[in-house]
Formats: sequence, structure tokens, C-alpha cells
Amino acid sequence: MSRKETVGTDRRTFLAITGTGALTTVGLAGCIGTEDDGNGGNGGNGGNGGNGGNGGNGNGETPDTVVVGQPGSLTGTWDFLQPAASDATDLAVQQINDAGGPLDAEFEVNRQDTTVDPQQAREVLRQFIDSDGVAAINGLYSSEIEPLWEFIQEQEVPIITPWPGSTYLDTRGGDKGTDETDDDEWLWRTVIGDTVHTAGAAEAMIDEAGVERMAILSATSAGEEGWTRQFTSWYEELGGEIVEVISASEGQSSYQSQLNELFSNDFDAWALSFALEDAITILRNWEDGGYGGQLLMEDGLRDDSLIDEVGEQADGAWIAAGSTEGPNYDQFLSSYEEVSDEGLHPWAVAAYDATNIIALAIHHAGETSHEAIQRSIGAVSRPDGTTVTTFAEGKDALDNGDEINYEGAVTDCDFTEHGNVWGDVVVERVTPDGFETEFTISGDELQDEIDEY
Repeated sequence: MSRKETVGTDRRTFLAITGTGALTTVGLAGCIGTEDDGNGGNGGNGGNGGNGGNGGNGNGETPDTVVVGQPGSLTGTWDFLQPAASDATDLAVQQINDAGGPLDAEFEVNRQDTTVDPQQAREVLRQFIDSDGVAAINGLYSSEIEPLWEFIQEQEVPIITPWPGSTYLDTRGGDKGTDETDDDEWLWRTVIGDTVHTAGAAEAMIDEAGVERMAILSATSAGEEGWTRQFTSWYEELGGEIVEVISASEGQSSYQSQLNELFSNDFDAWALSFALEDAITILRNWEDGGYGGQLLMEDGLRDDSLIDEVGEQADGAWIAAGSTEGPNYDQFLSSYEEVSDEGLHPWAVAAYDATNIIALAIHHAGETSHEAIQRSIGAVSRPDGTTVTTFAEGKDALDNGDEINYEGAVTDCDFTEHGNVWGDVVVERVTPDGFETEFTISGDELQDEIDEY
């Protein structure tokens, strides 16, 4: 896969892209404007009573093209998650352009590889903002956001990302629920945070499965240690006992010694918090060693690659993750299956939602300035407006003077003041053929237990 891709195509190009599984590599793209001669723009679509008229970028220009930057893991440890997220994004782009695009402009996504490396992510963001003139950014992982937080704040560019679960964002990001941008923190996420899904996983273990004693094998990377810390906190608060936590560095050829140490303890179930490649090694070691016991795996492992590699060895294990099935999931799935064979995961569905919200926010803003788009993100997604589930529905409603409430495919996208979303948590059983639901903990139930998010 290329390191830089721009997607913002007509249907013929889109079908060619998805049909071959390869994306077009093109040069840099920005927000290209033309002088409004009164014949284009939104002047001919009945007027935008609800969004104050689509005046382009605030400089008297109407854009021909609106570009959004998408940092992604096209290579690196998490690259196995990118194909489905790319396909879901591209599906949204195609639907947005089929509906005429935001501000009646061609909508493009310029995708570049960060390998989930903070320094490379910084350079990619610089290029998006300084050279490409993007209207907004759709992406960034927890491991990139935390070290780049101050840099992100300085840019004052709206970012909606489907990736990060970090508890760091529980009280950072969003618009703080005010109309002014002085207190804004510019980052929003369309996937539930670790606080929510670890709370749901712990509750499922205690209340649904009756598991009272657990042990954990955890990687030493920030994301995996964070999952372990959060799960332990919730599990013990609910009355469970973590009898042992074994930490190990990534990239080992065998984890037999760590499994031996872990299974010298007495417990009802054990949890695994590692990235995919190491988890596959551990699951094979677990099977070869005949340790047995009920296993619970962290959310990052919910991918078809796990089934393909160790579906038989992991048969019967549980995996806890945010549910992929939000209010608009069935409608999204039927469209996704027409264009992609990639196995779905929560981040891919959240990428579809992030793309739609960005496009709707641009149309609501009536221009492409970063501040106007930032002000419109909450306005198009929080309750009280006309409920819409696609860009086409939202654009029609805005053009008719209505306020809108976008309800997404993976969550209802009702952002909290910190730019977070709530959603259900599902514990699934691994089988050689895929994932089967065991328990579901509703997001409404978890909201009563989490104080600030």
C-alpha cells in the first residue's frame, strides 16, 4: 500500500479503487477555491437558511474541492486495522460526493502513513496543515496524541479520530460544551474510550460470568499497560481480585516462561493485553502448553486476522470491545459489504462516522475555516436537531434550515463536553469461524458508573 493516498473520487474511480484493492497515489492536494460568480456554490440549491449560506472559506470564495487529512497506520504494528478503516472512510467519501459534497464541493481525503510514530505523525500533520491546507483531520492514535498534545492545541485545527481509547482523553478534547472556541481543545473521538470498555469488560466478568479471581499477562507498551491498569481498577472496584499481573516486553519468540509463571497461581480466568503479532505467539504457546482456563483478551485483538491465525487454538476465549452496532449499523453494513471484503472492527465503523461528521460540520459551517468547522461539530451531532443517518439526509435538512443530529453507525455520536462518545460494550467468544456475542453491557448502564468522561 502506498504511503500517501488521496480519496475523493467519482463513482467510477471508487469502484476501480475498491475493485483492485489499491488506492490511487497522487500529488499534494489542498482546499482549492474559485471566485464565486453567482452561478455555483450553494446559491442555486434553495439557500442555506440553517447554516447562514455557504460562502466558501470566508474570503468570498467558494471551494471546488475540500480536502481532509487522514493520518493512518498504513505500515507498522497496527497496520492490520487500516484496510477496513480505509474502506469505510472511502465509502463515506463516495456517499458524500454522491450527495453533492459539503458546500457543493468535491470532498477528498488525503491519507498518509504515520506508522503510529509520534515524530512521523507530527510531520504528517505539519504537511496537512501548512502545505495541503486541509479543512480538518480524520485520524491519530493514542500513542500519537499524548506526546503531541501541546502541538495539536497550537494548530487549532479540528481533529475527529476513530482510533484512540486512551484515558488521557477522558477530560481532554471537545468544545467544553460552550459556543466559544477560547476553551476548545480541538480533538474529538467517535470510538468509546478505554474507561468505558474496560468498565464494561470488568462488569461482564463479575456480573455475567461470575469470575471472581483473575490474572493478567500484559505487554509493557503504553496502550497495553493502560488497558491492564484500567481493567484492574474496575474489576477490583466491583469486588473481583487480580491475583497476579505478569508484564513482558514485546517481540519475543516465545512467552512460555511468562505463561508458566502466570499459571503457577490459582484463578478463575486470565486476561491478555498484547498487540496482535505477540498475542498470536502467546496463544500458540498457551495451546501447546495445555494450560487451559478461561481467557479474556483486550479490544485491540478483535480482528479477523486473529481468527485466521489462531482461531482454533483460541476457540472459546473471550474478547471485550466496544460494540460495532450503533443506531445506523445495519444501513452502514449493507453498503460496506458492497465495496469491501475486509473484516469490520469498531475503529473502521467509527472512521465512517468521523468522515460524515466532518463533512456535515463543513456544510453547517458554510465555510472551510478551522474555527467555523470546530464550532459546527457539536452542532451537527448532539441531540435536539432533526435526526439524520447519512450526509445526504443531513445536507438536505441543513439546506432546509433545520438543525441536525447525526446518529452514527457505531454510536449515537452525542459528544460529551470533552469530545467523547458513549456506546455498548460486548464480550464475544472466539470460534474458528469468527466472533460470537456472549454478553453485552449497555452504554447507558456504564454512564451511571463513570463520573467524568
